[in-house]
Amino acid sequence: MKSYTKPKKRKIYRKTVFEMVCQSNPKEIGCIENFLQQINKKLNMDDGTMYRLLVSCTEAVNNAMIHGNKSDPNKSVTVRCIVEKQYLTIRVKDEGRGFDLEGLQDPREEKNLLKESGRGVFLIRSLMDSITVKRLKSGSVVEMKVKLHKQH
Repeated sequence: MKSYTKPKKRKIYRKTVFEMVCQSNPKEIGCIENFLQQINKKLNMDDGTMYRLLVSCTEAVNNAMIHGNKSDPNKSVTVRCIVEKQYLTIRVKDEGRGFDLEGLQDPREEKNLLKESGRGVFLIRSLMDSITVKRLKSGSVVEMKVKLHKQH
């Protein structure tokens, strides 16, 4: 007699898009937490995923404001979150000139340990499942992906 194991149901998310636009003003950085909490109300992510998103998105938006837009309050940062299948893709777009992801120095090297900046992308790389940077005609986009895990 053959045994049969019922396959586990996996939650497949419908494609959903969330978007937020903020000015390049350091006071606006707090908006990312509220934005992610609203998304979490829909997705019911586990605490670990929510923490990874909060740190990574805050770093990416901060970098977009300061490095991409050079803190110009007339420029904006757009955060777009796309839920597809079991992944959340976060795109942070600025109006700056972009940067070379591979050209960034490792903040763990001795010569970089005392520098005040240079850890944001390192943190994002550590926390997200993937990160890419695309240069556009009018800015750049940092794209991060994380696998979704629901809270039980």
